[in-house]
Amino acid sequence: MAMTVEAQFHVLAVDDSLIDRMLIERLLKTSSFHVTTVDSATKALKFLGLVEDELRTFGNPVASEIHQDVDVNLIITDYCMPGMTGYDLLRKIKESKSLKDIPVVIMSSENVPSRINRCLEEGAEEFFLKPVKQADVNKLKPHLMKSRAKEEQDQLFNNKRKDMEEIHCPNKTRLKCSS
Repeated sequence: MAMTVEAQFHVLAVDDSLIDRMLIERLLKTSSFHVTTVDSATKALKFLGLVEDELRTFGNPVASEIHQDVDVNLIITDYCMPGMTGYDLLRKIKESKSLKDIPVVIMSSENVPSRINRCLEEGAEEFFLKPVKQADVNKLKPHLMKSRAKEEQDQLFNNKRKDMEEIHCPNKTRLKCSS
C-alpha cells in the first residue's frame, strides 16, 4: 500500500556524484519517499531558502534566510564535495533557526572515525558509509517520525499560544477601521 503524496516524507539528497545521487534517489523512492536531488551544498541551501549574502564579516559569509515554503523532512548529503562540504552544510542547517530541526544524515566513501565523530557531535543523525544500502535507508524512518512528532508538537504549542493571545487580548485580532 503506497502512501499518498501528502503523507510522504520529503528527502533532499545532496551529492556531487551523479551515480551516487541516482543510487540514493532510487533507494529512497523504493521506500516511498518523495526525493529532490541537487549536486552541491550551495544548491541545497538555495533550495531550502538559506542563502549566503555577499556581505562578509571578518572573512566569514553571513547566511540569511528567505522565506520559502519548502517542506523537507530530512537531508542526506555526501561529506566530500567541491566548494562547500557536507559538514559545512550540516553546520549551516544546524545554525539556522528555521532549519535546525531537520534531521541531517552524512554519507561518505571514506571511513574516517574523527570525521564521523565530528559530524555526529555537530548534530548529524547518522553517518552512512558508501555505497548506501537499503538497510541504511531503513534506519531513516525513526528520525523522520521523531521529526514529524516534534513538528506536530510545535504546531500544537503555537495554536494554543495563539488561542491564549486571542482570549487575553481580543482587540489585537480585530481590524481597526478609519472613517
